[in-house]
Amino acid sequence: MYHLPTSKRTTIRKLIACSTGIIAAILLFSCVAVNRTIVAPPSVPGATFVGNDDCSFCHEDITKRFENATHFRLIAEGKNTTEIGCESCHGPGSVHSETGGAYHTIVNPKDSPETCFVCHLDKRAEFNLPYSHPVTEGNLSCSDCHDPHEGSAIMGGGTKPLSEEQTCFECHQAQRGPFVFEHEASREGCTVCHSPHGSVNAKMLKIRNANLCLQCHLQEQTTPGRVLIGGFSHDSLLSRGSCWSMGCHEAVHGSHVNSTLRF
Repeated sequence: MYHLPTSKRTTIRKLIACSTGIIAAILLFSCVAVNRTIVAPPSVPGATFVGNDDCSFCHEDITKRFENATHFRLIAEGKNTTEIGCESCHGPGSVHSETGGAYHTIVNPKDSPETCFVCHLDKRAEFNLPYSHPVTEGNLSCSDCHDPHEGSAIMGGGTKPLSEEQTCFECHQAQRGPFVFEHEASREGCTVCHSPHGSVNAKMLKIRNANLCLQCHLQEQTTPGRVLIGGFSHDSLLSRGSCWSMGCHEAVHGSHVNSTLRF
């Protein structure tokens, strides 16, 4: 087998290192020097970008409260950033403006989650998990739970009177209560136990077994290797199911008859 002389091998290594450095520099420069939006906004046939001021002319009720919204970070100034702002999500608005606000001339993310997924790729993945809210099926939209124009993009965020769990209660009425015996975890919000976009576990639980409960009920695990609750060992019970199965603590959101959350 032929072997290159040491001097030639050294030269080749230097050329490879130099080429790698040049490519890295080009990529870095292209990222920091770009003068347009990185994520392509939605398109509208025949329309051009008009800027946020044009949107405010008709939608002042929305734009005047937009400054305290998480999505306000999309706003940018200057002639090279015209498409960064309202039109990042709604597409170019010239035709919409010229037609006096015709619905079909602008993109409404409420009609399809794909507009949101352009930025929120992780949420697209979560909705593809075995258990999720029916957003990709078209039975629910992102805006049913999120307000993109105000606050932290959660219906209960910003200046709105609703709390996070009350947003969930808009649909999940049976879990609202009030209960005689309330599960205190409910006060912290539904996302303490549930992954709202999707999960590999039934009921979109973050953890499918008793370890979910033991995240809060650490005081019950007082003996190494054993689970004691009320001085009684639950080891044999938990080996056959979870805390909320087997007719035990099934009233996980609250109970009207039992302080230990039983029906």
